[in-house]
Amino acid sequence: MGSILDQAQESLSHITLIAIEAALLGGDILRAGFGTHFSIQSKEGQHNLVTAYDHKSEAAILAFIRAEIPDSQFLAEESGATGKGDLLWIIDPLDGTVNFAHQLPIFSVSIAAQKEGRVVTGVVYQPITHELFVAEKGKGAFLNGQKIHVSHVSQMEQAMLATGFPYDLAKNPFHCIEHFVDILKLGIPIRRLGSAAIDLAYTAAGRLEGFFEVRLKAWDVAAGKLLVEEAGGKVTHWDGEPFDIHSDKTLFASNGKIHDAGCKILNRKV
Repeated sequence: MGSILDQAQESLSHITLIAIEAALLGGDILRAGFGTHFSIQSKEGQHNLVTAYDHKSEAAILAFIRAEIPDSQFLAEESGATGKGDLLWIIDPLDGTVNFAHQLPIFSVSIAAQKEGRVVTGVVYQPITHELFVAEKGKGAFLNGQKIHVSHVSQMEQAMLATGFPYDLAKNPFHCIEHFVDILKLGIPIRRLGSAAIDLAYTAAGRLEGFFEVRLKAWDVAAGKLLVEEAGGKVTHWDGEPFDIHSDKTLFASNGKIHDAGCKILNRKV
């Protein structure tokens, strides 16, 4: 990753460089722990797990950022809201914990920086594949130093989508089960990768045309939202309204070209 950081030094802000180094640090910890024996605990909700490596990754990331930028506040999945400062770091130290716990190599570190209410930096790092997705407000989105763009697919029927399901799926929030079935009936392939940050990063990179889910937290989506937008895509709620990362309602991210068609399905009255 050294060459990527060398290239980034030329154009990216200090905040983004700190986010990159923090994500790489957390990713190294996860990669070292993957496939080993570690403690696993359950949080609220079925299959809502936390491992020792969620905590190890988060502790290392927070310590690194605090040392580099002391006047920071944090919103992290395991430790919640801490610190004071004008810069808010939104951190998921291990997005895809269930995959990690079951030795499925699909998980990521997600780090975003929010300033004056706007996300200005987003980094998603997949440590097993060594894929580093980086976005900075107004500067575009990148994968391992190369600029990325959303796909050019314009017909919903030709799209491939990703989704996920909330931990309270039995309550069927926002009628998400019916809307999932509506898309299946169109014959559209849907993938369930288990990491919202990866789903968003893959949409930004043109590997997927879109991603939809409900009940996501800010640490799941803050970095990925910026990646999609800086890659030329669009992120809204299912009704097409601007997406609020601090809302745990509905999310639809796409290449923009299928967005209206996707919202029409997802916002259908049930």
